[in-house]
Amino acid sequence: MKTVTENEMRAVLKILKSPEIMYNANSLANDLEISAMGELKILKRLEAEGILKSRQIGNANVYWANDSSYAEGYAKFLLSKEAESAGSLAKRWVSEIRKLKSAYIGILFGSVLIKKDPRDIDVLLVTDQKRFLKLKKEVAELNEINPKKIHAIYQTFQDFAENIKKKEPVILNAIKGIVIFGEGKFLEALYESRKE
Repeated sequence: MKTVTENEMRAVLKILKSPEIMYNANSLANDLEISAMGELKILKRLEAEGILKSRQIGNANVYWANDSSYAEGYAKFLLSKEAESAGSLAKRWVSEIRKLKSAYIGILFGSVLIKKDPRDIDVLLVTDQKRFLKLKKEVAELNEINPKKIHAIYQTFQDFAENIKKKEPVILNAIKGIVIFGEGKFLEALYESRKE
């Protein structure tokens, strides 16, 4: 793909971060507030590029993220771009959360993305049992030096993938946030959650 338009980026990220929804052109156009015909053109182009897959259900095609290596690289790029182009408050916390070294995935979500003065900073952190206590200590150290406290949700990779599959509301809400680090593992969990 030569260039990525804002609407293409928004469409792919919306589909990627909403595994509980089967999007067609009309439903996605409503969510993104663009015309259904414009959205259909975007989806068809992304499918032709191998970024998305589709299947027909009734009279409409539904779309989901392809898990090919090309589509995965594209998705990683979009997730990184989203983190780098976050608003100033979110970007400040992106920088802080990136200091955590004992997690595989870090996702900033919640009120920090929409409010000027959030009460706390919601972060989903995926780690393993061996690094869990060290990660909790790292979060505590960040909480000591920052005016807003980090409210962390901790998951193992398997729990994270399983909770996406089970459509756990808190986890589904969290994955709609900004992936700060661990884009590859994040995508791996999404693909894992699709398996029967």
